[in-house]
Amino acid sequence: MHRILYISTARTLLSADELSRLLAAAQRSNAAKGITGMLVVGGRRFLQALEGERDVVKMTFDRIARDPRHMGIVTLGDTPIASRSFAQWSMGFESGGDGGAARSLEDQVAAIVAPIEDATLRAYFTGFAHRHSAA
Repeated sequence: MHRILYISTARTLLSADELSRLLAAAQRSNAAKGITGMLVVGGRRFLQALEGERDVVKMTFDRIARDPRHMGIVTLGDTPIASRSFAQWSMGFESGGDGGAARSLEDQVAAIVAPIEDATLRAYFTGFAHRHSAA
């Protein structure tokens, strides 16, 4: 198993409909390829983890990196893993900045990543959510 964790910036702010379509497409594609992961959006910033077989994860990340809708892609982690942290999701998704959520992005992400044993991975997601809760 392998995981790639990256952060990027959307060239333009995506609407709720655009984010929904992006998520639906990612879930279909990832499920077909055996990829799991999580995507957190804060304003124009994205933090995403992709997990699965090494070659499939690398090909998926390379395709994402070529997508003209975003820029400034920074790989935060590209490593073999013993087990998946997001095994239940073809692509879990949390978004901040709507102002009307009953729970903040920070609270939602903290609850999702609490069971993850990898402290560094947890810290990336909780730190991102903290920074972008009010985005």
